[in-house]
Amino acid sequence: MNWPWSAKNDNPRTPGDPAPIIRMQGICKVYDKGTVKVEALRGIDFEVARGEFVAVVGPSGSGKSSLLNLIGCLDTPTDGLYELSGEAVADLDRDGLAEIRNRRIGFVFQNFNLLPQLSALENVEMPLLFGGVPARRRRKRAQELLEQVGLGDRLTHRPTELSGGQMQRVAVARALAMDPDVILADEPTGNLDTSSGSDVLSLLTQLWKQGSTLVVVTHDISMAERAPRIVEIRDGVIVNDTGGLQ
Repeated sequence: MNWPWSAKNDNPRTPGDPAPIIRMQGICKVYDKGTVKVEALRGIDFEVARGEFVAVVGPSGSGKSSLLNLIGCLDTPTDGLYELSGEAVADLDRDGLAEIRNRRIGFVFQNFNLLPQLSALENVEMPLLFGGVPARRRRKRAQELLEQVGLGDRLTHRPTELSGGQMQRVAVARALAMDPDVILADEPTGNLDTSSGSDVLSLLTQLWKQGSTLVVVTHDISMAERAPRIVEIRDGVIVNDTGGLQ
């Protein structure tokens, strides 16, 4: 797929912190398939400043999902340096990585990943529960976030009682629960119809303009073109990087 973007420098914000929130140097990821080793990422250098909105694009198998998994501490690199908010991720044990995932990173997945037996309110509360936030405070925080994403009248609804677009809004609210350093979204409009996808895209853009740092992996050209910075990956290397904070 050819991505018909041009470099854009229309970000209305300036970074509040001169140090990058994400800093990767020489990142490699090799998957051992027994007799075959697959190089998913080959020497990636990648930085994201606080307050940026970055779209990561590329064909299937290019390495973009592997990159997102490493940024989100869902996987570890085979080689290279990764710092999140100035902290070397490679120095952390399993508990440390779990804490980073809960406190510093908000995830939005293509398949929503909501717990079907819980209400919208209870789903948004989950990161707060794991973070040790007292019951009254987490309930108040979850309700405020659902109201922020336009679901104040759906607090007690379970995922099966919500549309796809509404489920993704619950997922966005959940991602915001711990006030993370960065929001990572993996094909957030991939399972939505055009109208619902546009609504979620507008919501994510609004969050960025309000101060959130966003890294979005997407095949959706309309989503990629909303981002002031677009990073293209092919065969495990960055081949194009346009726009960004000035």
